[in-house]
Amino acid sequence: MLIGEVARRSGVSARMLRHYESLGLVRPTGRTDGGYREYTDEDIRRIFHIESLRSLGLSLREVGRALDDPGFTPSELVDDLIRQTRERVAAETELLTRLHQIGAAEPVGWEDVLRTVALLQGLGSKSAGTRQRTALSSAGGEPLPVEALVEAALGENDPIVAGALRWALARGAEGGPALLAGGLDSPAAEVRERAVRSLAELPDEEATALLREALAHPDAVVRGHAALALGARGVAEAVPTLIDMIVEGTNDVDAADALSALAGDPGSADEIAAGLVDRLAHATAGAPARRRLAQALAEIPGATAAGALAELARDEDHSVALTATYIVELREGG
Repeated sequence: MLIGEVARRSGVSARMLRHYESLGLVRPTGRTDGGYREYTDEDIRRIFHIESLRSLGLSLREVGRALDDPGFTPSELVDDLIRQTRERVAAETELLTRLHQIGAAEPVGWEDVLRTVALLQGLGSKSAGTRQRTALSSAGGEPLPVEALVEAALGENDPIVAGALRWALARGAEGGPALLAGGLDSPAAEVRERAVRSLAELPDEEATALLREALAHPDAVVRGHAALALGARGVAEAVPTLIDMIVEGTNDVDAADALSALAGDPGSADEIAAGLVDRLAHATAGAPARRRLAQALAEIPGATAAGALAELARDEDHSVALTATYIVELREGG
C-alpha cells in the first residue's frame, strides 16, 4: 500500500508518516519498482499503535521506547501520565476559574480586564501583605470580583488577611452570601468555619436567613458562629444553640453575652431563663456546666433566673455554690 493510500485510511498525513520514518518509528517494509514506499499490513498496524499511544499524551520519543524496548514496563509511564494530566487539568481549571472571575466583573474595555487581572493576582499572591492590601483596595473604589473574594476568603489561612477579606465582602458585594453558603457544605472543617464567619459579618437579610439555616448544621462550630451572629442581631432562634454552647463550654462567655443582649426583650428573657433552668435539671449537667449556667443567669432579669440562682447557691459543689451566692448578692445589691 502506497503512502497516499495509507494516509487516507489511517488519517495520518503523508507528511507525518515521513516524519515518523525519519525518527525511526515506522519504516515501510518495501519499495515498488518505481522506488515508492510500500507499507504492509504490519506497518499499518504499527501506525495505529503509534497514534493510540500519542492519544494518551506520550511524546514520540516515549512512543518509540514503548514499542521497541523489550524490557519496557508501562506502569511507571502510566503513573507519570496520570500526574501530568492532573497537573494540566488543575492548570486549565484554574484558568477557567480566572476567566469566569474576569467575566463576572463585567469589564467594559481592556483597561478593566487588566485591572481585574491585577486584582486577582494580588489576591493570589504568596505575600500576606499583598493579599491584605488587595482586599483593602476596595476602599479606594476598585471593585473586587465577588467570586474571587469568596474564593480567597474560604482559602485564607492568615487571620489578618482573612479579616480584610471579610471586610471587603461586607461592603456589599452582590451575590456574596449565596457563594459563601456553598462553603458550608465543604468537606474541610476550616473552610466551613471561614464560610460561616464571613456570613456573620454580612449585615443583609440574605445572610441572616442563611445563618438561621446554619443553626441546624451538623458541624457544631458552624452552629456556634451562626448562633453568636444571630444573637447579636436579636434573633431569638439562636437561644437553644447558645445555651448548648454554655453547657459544653464552647465560647461560653461569648454565648452568655449574646443571651444577655437577647434578654433585653422581656419576652425573650423568660424564654432564656427557662431554657437555662431546664439544662440545670439534666443529670448530665456536671459542676463545671452548672457554674457556667449560673454565670449566664447572672445577666438574665426576672424571677425565674433569680429562683434558679438561689437554688444554685445551695449546690452540693462548693465552687458552684460560691459562684451563685456571689451573683445573688450582686443582683440584690444592684
